Amino acid sequence: MYNTILFAVGTIALIIISRKSLLSLRSHGLYRFFAWDILLGMFLLNAGKWFQTPFAWYQLISWVLLIVSIVLVILGLRLLRQIGEQDSGRNDASLLALEKTSKLVTVGLYHYIRHPLYSSLLFLGWGMFFKSPSWLDAGLAILCTFFLTATARVEEGENVKYFGDEYAEYMKGTKKFVPFVF
Repeated sequence: MYNTILFAVGTIALIIISRKSLLSLRSHGLYRFFAWDILLGMFLLNAGKWFQTPFAWYQLISWVLLIVSIVLVILGLRLLRQIGEQDSGRNDASLLALEKTSKLVTVGLYHYIRHPLYSSLLFLGWGMFFKSPSWLDAGLAILCTFFLTATARVEEGENVKYFGDEYAEYMKGTKKFVPFVF
């Protein structure tokens, strides 16, 4: 009951944050909303199990994935803020404030992957799966991976439209989520 209430409140908060994206069916924010909501559900399903068997093999894998997730989000956000040159005049209402950059970031972590923030969510989802592996969590992690991949695909189209050939060239030399792999 408690988790159901938390899930409902969290989903409402995500709807409020994503409201402009949810109104635009062609926006990457629509897919991102579903990924966020799945992650919220996975967290609530597994929250009580995070420290039950902290040194089990699956917990150790989980901690590594969760640490990678934290590192990716910190480095990705830092580079976006330092180099991306936020442009509040960018007219796409479906973008969150941190996404309204006017300069393409291609250094540091972005030199290897195009979507470190989505990559962070990907590692978070799989890290939560390994907290207490089950068929339900596997399905949710796969579904989250699908929505994050769709989010990245749609956002790449938006970025090609905004940044032009510079982004198209950038895509050729980088991977989406995991350096040298995927």
